[in-house]
Amino acid sequence: MHAPADGGLVTIPDLLARNVARHGAKPAYREKEFGIWQSWTWAQASEQIDALAMGLLTLGANVGDHVAVSGRNRPALYWAMVAAQRIGCIPVPLYAEAAAEEIAYALDHCGARFAVVGDQEQVDKIADVRDGLTQLDHVIYLDGRGLRKYDHAAMTSYADVQKAGRASGLLDQVNARSAARTYDDTCVMLYTSGTTGRPKGVVLSNRNVIETSKNSSEFDHLRADDEVLAYLPMAWVGDFIFSVGQAMWTGFCVNCPESADTMQLDLREIGPTYFFAPPRVFEQQLTNVMIRMEDAGRVKKWLFHRYMAVGRRVGALLLDGKQVSAGDRLNYMLAKLLVIGPLKNTLGLSRVRVGYTAGEAIGPEIFDFYRALGINLKQLYGQTEATVFITQQPDGEVRSDTVGVPSPGVELRIAENGEVYYRSPGVFVEYYKNPESTASTKDADGWVATGDAGFIEDGTGHLRIIDRAKDVGKMADGRLFAPKYVENKLKFYPNILEAVVFGANRDYCTAFINIDLTAVGNWAERNNIAYSSYQELSQHPRVLDMILGHVSEVNRSVAADPMLAGCQVHRFLVLHKELDADDGEMTRTRKVRRRIVEEKFHDLITALYGGAADIYTETEVTYEDGRKGKITATLAICDAQVAAEQHKVAAE
Repeated sequence: MHAPADGGLVTIPDLLARNVARHGAKPAYREKEFGIWQSWTWAQASEQIDALAMGLLTLGANVGDHVAVSGRNRPALYWAMVAAQRIGCIPVPLYAEAAAEEIAYALDHCGARFAVVGDQEQVDKIADVRDGLTQLDHVIYLDGRGLRKYDHAAMTSYADVQKAGRASGLLDQVNARSAARTYDDTCVMLYTSGTTGRPKGVVLSNRNVIETSKNSSEFDHLRADDEVLAYLPMAWVGDFIFSVGQAMWTGFCVNCPESADTMQLDLREIGPTYFFAPPRVFEQQLTNVMIRMEDAGRVKKWLFHRYMAVGRRVGALLLDGKQVSAGDRLNYMLAKLLVIGPLKNTLGLSRVRVGYTAGEAIGPEIFDFYRALGINLKQLYGQTEATVFITQQPDGEVRSDTVGVPSPGVELRIAENGEVYYRSPGVFVEYYKNPESTASTKDADGWVATGDAGFIEDGTGHLRIIDRAKDVGKMADGRLFAPKYVENKLKFYPNILEAVVFGANRDYCTAFINIDLTAVGNWAERNNIAYSSYQELSQHPRVLDMILGHVSEVNRSVAADPMLAGCQVHRFLVLHKELDADDGEMTRTRKVRRRIVEEKFHDLITALYGGAADIYTETEVTYEDGRKGKITATLAICDAQVAAEQHKVAAE
């Protein structure tokens, strides 16, 4: 086993104490509230954490208790996780957008005695299911608006808990509990997104978190003067590593936006130097850029297209330190001055020194767009069970078709069936209360099955992921079927929000498509197309023609790949509703639950393969207030243009 990563520092609270000693007066956290940025130094944050830790002791917190944390990203909720660790408790961050039933499952499964929540919405979710939560003793809320008339017998404000903590004089007890923690004690428990069933509680130790934070920070030369924007769900392992693990290891500042609606503005104001976003965020930003360019004047359009072409040709080469001609270098300087610089500033990415995307495969066209801007965007491959990092792309070796080389300390191997396995210091301890799943995922030697199919390139050592192992299959004629490859190409178009491709054991591929209401709605407005709902717009003949053009273009691109040419989409339909996590069709991290979609829309798949021109369907939906309802629609089924397979033409 490895010795502690930095001498005797074996817990997150240990790293906090080190940061107070080294960077006590330096900003550690910022939060925007009522339009004003407020900041806390490392010393101030430590005092806030100690006050809450003592307050939890006054409420009877015991070593080993689980403390649930739910709400939008706020410094006080990050402090709650560290305060729990200070007194030997285990923080369990939950998805703020989760429905009451999902919250109830997690709280009951982990047996949480305490819940620290952001506001009335989170309090109400717990109140709705409180009768079934026999182990939950106390709820601590941060924002008391709307809660004045609630029963406070088992509910206290965050500030009052801190006040009681400061008056208790229990700091010695807090310190004693903190000092008793070891490198292999549990640091945090995080629930998986549950793409195939109930979420599983992934237990990560201090060793997992600190070793991974150290190795990944050193890999990208992260430092104390970096800035990160904490806007991703706190329940996601990536946010925990970036905003807690790496922040504590390096001492950089964690910035919390005011709300999801102001995230883009807050991103511009902070200008992070270290930035992570899942592909969906980069896709949405690109969609917004393309919408704005559609509304721009002729001169701006010409400048944009001319100099983005220069960026695509030169930007990535310059990032990788490769030789370019003096003329190209001059053209790129002009591009930065006239187009790229202002665009990066608008996106809030002007200062990004290290950028990452992961969680889903990103379309190569989208990836190359950001690299063309001179943004050092790279890909990593990870899982909750790996404490995020399995592979990373080193500077100078960045490509859209790989996910990089093994992260420091990680070993890789490919099984005979093509499934990727890894072993590392970040490998999780266990699935909580689920020894069967633990044993089927992690063997006795510490090798973990990822569930993804891929291969390691000869020569470069880079890992290439094909798709989820369970989703990769064969067409009826034996050719390879990898739906994610085609779906990512479809989602490059700003008008397409989501795509689900079918074809395993079939003669040909078909697809469901979700339009992007923002992009298509903007297009409809410019083209004087009236509509009253998403459903009506999705079935408009001109919208269907536009999507048909996109699918046909993707087919031509797919036809050029000899391995996957059989995955061209022959028929498709545009769904009458967006796939939604509340309806069970997606996870809270916006991953499609493919099996559930197949079961729920079985009639639509049957129609796609049955030759019908349209299909009438009824679909149950969940409204924001939790009520159920039904929507009906008649969906047009479109035949796409299938391209000749280039390798076949060449052979003939």
